[in-house]
Amino acid sequence: MAQLKITLTKSPIGRKPEQRKTAVALGLGKLHSTVVKEDNPAIRGMITAISHLLTVEEI
Repeated sequence: MAQLKITLTKSPIGRKPEQRKTAVALGLGKLHSTVVKEDNPAIRGMITAISHLLTVEEI
């Protein structure tokens, strides 16, 4: 499967609690932290929910 490199580029401070929890669930704790996840519909949905805070690259 394809993989996605997800980077938190904007702070979740001041955002709705659901958006902050989504960032933590993806494994993004600090600003500019990066994780590599498998590309599946669940991860894509989480990315869509907070796309304004992220940068995503396909690996």
